[in-house]
Amino acid sequence: MNTADQILFLLKTRGPKTAQQLADMLELTSMGARRHLEAAQEKGLVSYEDVAEKVGRPSRRWLLTEAGHARFPDRHADLTLQLITQVRSLFGEQGMEKLITAREQASEAFYRESIDDNAALPERVNALALARDVEGYMAEVEKRDDGTLLLVENHCPICAAARECQQFCRSELDVFRRVLGPDCSVERAEHILSGARRCAYVIKPV
Repeated sequence: MNTADQILFLLKTRGPKTAQQLADMLELTSMGARRHLEAAQEKGLVSYEDVAEKVGRPSRRWLLTEAGHARFPDRHADLTLQLITQVRSLFGEQGMEKLITAREQASEAFYRESIDDNAALPERVNALALARDVEGYMAEVEKRDDGTLLLVENHCPICAAARECQQFCRSELDVFRRVLGPDCSVERAEHILSGARRCAYVIKPV
């Protein structure tokens, strides 16, 4: 991955950053990072916002544009949308429910193969994150000070389908709750479809 792509990847997975922050992460000079950002801006991949700081002048934070996000794969979005439209047209909402249920069952089976039911909760969440990462969600786990875990998904490879049919998102949350077991609660805290940069799930032991 070249430097330009690394910068886009960091903005995707870590959110808005200043040129200096990106330079520190990639061991570049701030001028070098800024040049890459300006080149990406010319291509329409990034933009910036000036954020007021408590002291001193505003801080310029760079972030991905819609075109920048589109550089990360969305699984055959056009074909997926056509298929959803055709299923609804041919089989109605009942047919869509059957399609979602079938996908839910396949996903659950895949995750159960990856997760050891007898493992501690952090290990089970890490295993789920690895499985989601394989599927293209750019998933990772953050441990929080209060003992909860945050399952973060920096990318949604089925975003176009989820916008068209939000039952896909509801279905995923139900699957997470089942595969992680009854000794924890799972709640969605951030949602791409609600305008967030990422999807994130708070997982608490019960």
